[in-house]
Amino acid sequence: MSDIAWQGRWLEVRKQGPWEYVERIGDIGAAVIVAIDDGCVILVEQDRIPVGARSLELPAGLVGDDAEGESIEDAANRELEEETGYRADRIERLGAFRSSPGMTSERFELVRATGLTRVGDGGGHDGEDIVIHRVPLADLPAFVAERRAAGVAVDAKMLLLLGPTLLG
Repeated sequence: MSDIAWQGRWLEVRKQGPWEYVERIGDIGAAVIVAIDDGCVILVEQDRIPVGARSLELPAGLVGDDAEGESIEDAANRELEEETGYRADRIERLGAFRSSPGMTSERFELVRATGLTRVGDGGGHDGEDIVIHRVPLADLPAFVAERRAAGVAVDAKMLLLLGPTLLG
């Protein structure tokens, strides 16, 4: 049995024996979107307070945070459009994953977005200041290195795209 040390709107900090961890309140997960269009991957860069820096990431967002019962596919398309201005004809589930199981209960569903159409500017909601990057897959390692050299944090989920390059 765990004890709640602190609770906010979306998160709880819990303690169970020697473990301290963060848990999402309710049954809220996230959708992480691999959107590739004409040989380019669509990435986002935004301020992330916990790391004190901008972060380079795959587009993503919570499922069901605004509409109870929202499907993963609907959430992924909503978040893709809000963050990047692209809408997908097809969202395909690739599997469920845990982001950092030693620290948080957070889970996400990885999805592939195909048949992209630009329908807006993206950039997220007011105050999010999301920058959209459309990067040719062949240029991705150099692009990530350039952003990292500029002080931008790189989300671990980017390893999905960089893995073959890193492993040689």
